[in-house]
Amino acid sequence: MKQLLLFLILVFSPVYINAQNNACNCCTEKHTEFDFWIGNWEVTKPDGTPAGTNVIDKIQDNCILRENWTSATKGYTGTSNNFYNTTTKQWEQLWIDNQGQSLHLKGNRVGNQMILKSDVATNKAGQPYYHRVTWTANDDGTVRQLWETITNDNSVTVAFDGLYKKVK
Repeated sequence: MKQLLLFLILVFSPVYINAQNNACNCCTEKHTEFDFWIGNWEVTKPDGTPAGTNVIDKIQDNCILRENWTSATKGYTGTSNNFYNTTTKQWEQLWIDNQGQSLHLKGNRVGNQMILKSDVATNKAGQPYYHRVTWTANDDGTVRQLWETITNDNSVTVAFDGLYKKVK
């Protein structure tokens, strides 16, 4: 009997230890707040013309929401990594495109919207500005992405306004 018990412990201990080591660190409710953006998308401008396509998926054991953008404007692509930072308790996005531009955004989900902002910078005219990008999960399954540049905390310029529709 002791030998059988010892055998069972030796056989099943690695399974138990392995299960303990494979906990999903990024499977919390906070880590899924941006999952409404996952999918293969066709993106249109407000006038209905094509803006581009976007593929959003989860990588790195569900810790990163990866974006792969291809613009309808030939030759322009970009990628972002989006993640919930458990230290700062906020979402972050790091965008890098094939033109050498980058953007770092931070923020949180509010209701059906993910709202991320850049740090304040100074433009060529010496005015403070920041970028705010809002993704809205619509009831019909579409997602609206609105990118605004806010100067002097009151002048708003729309940099991008796109409606995401899933590709079937």
